[in-house]
Amino acid sequence: MKFTNTSASFSKELLFQCCLTGFVFVLYSFGRHDRIITLQELFFFSNHAIGAYFIGYVLLPKFYYTRKYLRFSLYSFLTLTWVVFVEEGIMERIYYPTTRGRNLAAQIYDVLDVLPTLSILLGAKFAWDAIIERKKTEQLELLAKKSELQFLKTQINPHFLFNNLNNLYALSIENSNKTPDFILELSDMLRYMLYDCKAQFVSLDKEIEHLQNFIKLNEMQIEGRGFVNFNLNVAQNNYQIAPLIFMVFIENAFKHSASSQTTNIHIDVNLSLNPDGRLIFTCVNSYLPKSNTQNLAKGIGLKNVKKRLELLYPSNYQLEIAKKTDNYWVNLQIQLAP
Repeated sequence: MKFTNTSASFSKELLFQCCLTGFVFVLYSFGRHDRIITLQELFFFSNHAIGAYFIGYVLLPKFYYTRKYLRFSLYSFLTLTWVVFVEEGIMERIYYPTTRGRNLAAQIYDVLDVLPTLSILLGAKFAWDAIIERKKTEQLELLAKKSELQFLKTQINPHFLFNNLNNLYALSIENSNKTPDFILELSDMLRYMLYDCKAQFVSLDKEIEHLQNFIKLNEMQIEGRGFVNFNLNVAQNNYQIAPLIFMVFIENAFKHSASSQTTNIHIDVNLSLNPDGRLIFTCVNSYLPKSNTQNLAKGIGLKNVKKRLELLYPSNYQLEIAKKTDNYWVNLQIQLAP
């Protein structure tokens, strides 16, 4: 596959250079006094083109791209000198023996006739290399971004599993009759995270279904101690969203409330979708200020979701997190794309 891509790239470059060379040759020939394409002009132009391509395909990669600028300048000057010598000292003596080339020193000023052709062909080669290098850089950046996102996901999944295994352990110690339901909900959640979340984006409807299951799973922890409201205002749609974004905020809401309150726990989750595709998520949870909740907002989950938002929605999201007198408040807005 690598060989095929390299061959295709070389073929495109060859075609581009051939077309450009033909176009420049026409301009070169029609720019002469007689405005007629002759065999002599083809030879003169070929001398210029050979010099340009020698600099572009030999000296550029060997010296300029390896930052050997002094050698590149020296050899480029020697190449230019050779092109002028061939034209003024050999070719003009052959084709124009009576009008040109009799005094080589006096004809050095004709370098101005050589430079335009060399500059155009060499500049095109330099621009082509710059475009190819930019594409390679973009591909590397994309691969790095995908690798980083995958790494962040692998952090989120164990984090979620660790917390819920602790909850399952607590239920089993209490011999709670909710244990089978908890295991079933946990199984559904893991299936979603292991299989559906392999893609960088999932359907919004699928993610909402996941959120409903996740809330139901965590709601078992505060049964009899408070209540949870999940208000959904999202019509049927074709939008996509990065998976597991909202889960961290909801998980933190349950942790803050459950760890600081034994009763009167209150968690409100709202999710709405505007007609223009702007998704608005808010999560408000109660807590008691005099409690050991200082480090709950500094966990790995919140750091990961912020990093993922920066990578996936660099200019299309707004996140606000506020700690008020008796509640935590999160507002996240994301501009989605179908």
